[in-house]
Amino acid sequence: MNALKVYRNAELTNATLILAFSGWMDGGNVSTGTVDRLVELFEAEELAMIDSDDYYLFNFPGSMEMSSLFRPYIEIEEGLIQSVEMPRNVFYLHEDAELLLFVGKEPNLRWRSFGQHILDFAQQHNVSQIIFIGSFGGTVPHTRQPRLYATSCDKRLLEGLSDFGIQQTNYSGPGSFTSYLMTKAPEAKIDMFSIIAEIPSYLHGKNPMCIEAVTSRLAKVLQLPLDVDTLRDSSTDWEIEISKMVENDAELLTKIRELENDYDNELIGLHQSDFPNDEFGED
Repeated sequence: MNALKVYRNAELTNATLILAFSGWMDGGNVSTGTVDRLVELFEAEELAMIDSDDYYLFNFPGSMEMSSLFRPYIEIEEGLIQSVEMPRNVFYLHEDAELLLFVGKEPNLRWRSFGQHILDFAQQHNVSQIIFIGSFGGTVPHTRQPRLYATSCDKRLLEGLSDFGIQQTNYSGPGSFTSYLMTKAPEAKIDMFSIIAEIPSYLHGKNPMCIEAVTSRLAKVLQLPLDVDTLRDSSTDWEIEISKMVENDAELLTKIRELENDYDNELIGLHQSDFPNDEFGED
């Protein structure tokens, strides 16, 4: 049976598909939070789904702490089961903008098959480019905008993103499903790249500031008609709340000041590299 279920036909000619996955590259819920917010802002409708049965481990051997990461989340009240949350992989559509949105969970199993479902869906709906939104914990402080990085198999796509202040990735280590998918997208004649936000590694939980920053930058890249005022409000409230919290932790506050100094010095260096030396009074 085909795990890809499309509910209805959509007549698109030059669509963009934006991907979000929970799991490996969703620190601060920046991946799923950004695309969930786009679904909400555009009032996008469900268009299709990928059945989860064949792609996830639920009974992972090992300690209870490790095993709990793989099991579905349930709620029980007074002995009665209220809910069981199985993985969902849903495609959404905003037809006017020719925008397709996907929110799912990174598959544990059968990456090739899962990836082919995404590429098949993309080809069926005339998708010309796929963008993955992700995040990772790094050295950026919460008082500064997140650094954004891009990855692709096509140098042409990376050069275009540098115009929006998105740097190119340097990384060696465990890989994500979306990095694998990027290597397969050219076979389907589809452009694909990722935009990855560096978020504060010392914070946990949802990060509205980074979600707002990524959403705003993505709107510029794709020229999307978005009102980000509500995002900016929640981002500001979050930053104020976090700043109040760290005021009572002298060690963390010192570390944040060091991160701010490193961030600002790097930013100054990037700006100076855009100008000839003599404009800064250098020989």
